[in-house]
Amino acid sequence: MVAGGDTLRLFEQYVRPGREIAVRSPMRHYLDKKGTEMPASVEHRAQMMTSWDLLYHLLRWRVEGLESEYVAGLEQDERPKAVYENGCTVTDIEDAGAEGVKLTWTHKDHGEGQTATADLVIAADGASSSIRRLLAPEVERRYAGYVAWRGTVSETELSTTATDALSEKFTFFHQEGIQILGYLIPGKHGTLEKGQRLFNWVWYCNHPDGSQELEDLMTDTHGKRHPITLPVGTMKPQVWEKQQAHAKEVLPPQFAEAVGKTQQPFVQAITDNIASQNSFLGGKVLIVGDALAGFRPHTAASTSQAAFDALTLGLWMTGEFDKQDYESRVMQYARDYQKHGVMLGERSQFGRHPLNG
Repeated sequence: MVAGGDTLRLFEQYVRPGREIAVRSPMRHYLDKKGTEMPASVEHRAQMMTSWDLLYHLLRWRVEGLESEYVAGLEQDERPKAVYENGCTVTDIEDAGAEGVKLTWTHKDHGEGQTATADLVIAADGASSSIRRLLAPEVERRYAGYVAWRGTVSETELSTTATDALSEKFTFFHQEGIQILGYLIPGKHGTLEKGQRLFNWVWYCNHPDGSQELEDLMTDTHGKRHPITLPVGTMKPQVWEKQQAHAKEVLPPQFAEAVGKTQQPFVQAITDNIASQNSFLGGKVLIVGDALAGFRPHTAASTSQAAFDALTLGLWMTGEFDKQDYESRVMQYARDYQKHGVMLGERSQFGRHPLNG
């Protein structure tokens, strides 16, 4: 993922890990079908790239003190800790008047319902948000007509030709109905050491809703059809072999090489969702992040949205501005980037990109 300014600010202000969290890519460029750099596309604009697993472990470490190889040697401080309870599904939420909000949920390890009353509930439970479904059932998560294939390969496994084109660069390739991009991210346990990082690629491919091709792709080795994400390690071998062969036909050789050397690909269906408000039950429930608005990955802003929403919440809670201003800022950010993501995706997959190779 791209570590934008809001993400870096959130980690500097609240997480304070005392270490770098991203790989720097000092330039962006596009390749043509032969793998040659397109001179007009070169942009010397640095961007910071990080990984989901590193941010996750740093946040768990700061919030609840979770130890792991990702935080070995880091110094914890004396700030209060929270309890992170994984595997919960919210089943009901209701206004409890002066007492706050009553929340009911089940746990994966014991199916019995549990309840609690809170002054404030922050629903950051993703694009398929259970809480949003309860409070705003009219908001749907809709398939956009294409998927993102994703994978990583160790930077040391890339050939010299591929390394020259892809290493420490934000690299793109466009063709009608296809976009692929890639960049370096932290490696095992979040290391940023050269030679131990990973090359991460994302390849967008069109698959009409209801098509047999989409059904085959999203059905795992056990016969289960997944609606949004096909988990790592569950892709049918024949599906992956077909995609690797397709890569050799349509992608620049450097990207085809990276795809061919990937051991554990996974697939994510691209979807859209946006709620008309982020505040419910008299302001006692706030919906944020992907639960509020799911951005298409072309924006590289989903992580930034989560960080922006958290930073803005902090400014409201510390009295920098009032609740109305908080809601206005969060909703404006959500609307602008959600709309921008749709525009980028539709141009990329169903229009003609100006830098088609």
